[in-house]
Amino acid sequence: MTKYDKYLIFIILISSFIGIYYVNKIATNSSNKYVNIELDGKKYKKITLDNKEMRTLEIKTKFGYNKLEINKGKVRVVEANCPDQLDVKQGYITRPGEMIVCLPNRLVIEIKTESKTNKEIDYISY
Repeated sequence: MTKYDKYLIFIILISSFIGIYYVNKIATNSSNKYVNIELDGKKYKKITLDNKEMRTLEIKTKFGYNKLEINKGKVRVVEANCPDQLDVKQGYITRPGEMIVCLPNRLVIEIKTESKTNKEIDYISY
């Protein structure tokens, strides 16, 4: 391996790390974050995420009951009457693109952002 091969490997590694950093920075852009809540495939409510106060939201439908907690830019399901309780066990979601799904109650909770840069990224895997 020559001296120039080592330089080339070093430049490729640095470029890779810089690329990963910028993709994560764009994907986790927290400007104008909001929670989008859907029931049975239809938009139910849109709540902006701010770091100021804790709020709870009770959702009672013919499909079931869910109680959400929105606190300091995080969202979680505190109570639900679904049999498996997977939505309650999931805990908080904080990043755009993360979601909580309760299939028996037909509830989807997703954090989204109004940033234009986030719309350019299809999917990010951690």
